[in-house]
Amino acid sequence: MLFLARMDVQFPAHLSTEDITRLQGLEKEYSQALQEGGRLVSIWRVAGEYANYSVFDVGSNDELHQILSGFPMYPHMKIRVTPLAKHPNSIR
Repeated sequence: MLFLARMDVQFPAHLSTEDITRLQGLEKEYSQALQEGGRLVSIWRVAGEYANYSVFDVGSNDELHQILSGFPMYPHMKIRVTPLAKHPNSIR
């Protein structure tokens, strides 16, 4: 099952630069492991925003929820998920 997720990050003012840098490092490790495992198919930055669009290929809604809630920055994210279906005009 394919899902498109938009993830917007907003850190609270009380987080230190060191805390944010640590979270960013953990986030990178987590997302790269998901990419290597084939569950995070692609990730795209939204130009000019602290946000991304990611395409996930997972077996269920529950698996997607588990993955999303596992992101180290999850407490600081607003996430919108859109289920995807193959378009009849697609040649891929």
